[in-house]
Amino acid sequence: MRFLVDENLSPRLVGVLSESFPGTVHVETLHLRGVDDARLWATAREGGFVILTKDDDFNARSVLFGAPPKVVHLRVGNAETATVVEVLRQWQARIEAFGRDESTSLLVLP
Repeated sequence: MRFLVDENLSPRLVGVLSESFPGTVHVETLHLRGVDDARLWATAREGGFVILTKDDDFNARSVLFGAPPKVVHLRVGNAETATVVEVLRQWQARIEAFGRDESTSLLVLP
């Protein structure tokens, strides 16, 4: 499982996530900063990514369209990157299980 990290999260997360989730990239790396949600969704689907976001809009897309791509929605508010990293580490086992579960398309944390 690899993430496409949305623009509302720091690009520094890629380095933190790359050990556990190789192939993770930030939207900035793919020159997708500022694109609409439909294009980001299509890129994630075509590239085999799981979208990692704080954006509620992807919840609705996930319910409407299902997977792929899957979505991990972080409800952490305007948290610092260190807090986001802490949440991801705390929930890593659940994230990995979600990635293997073919019957689900959305994981909301915490």
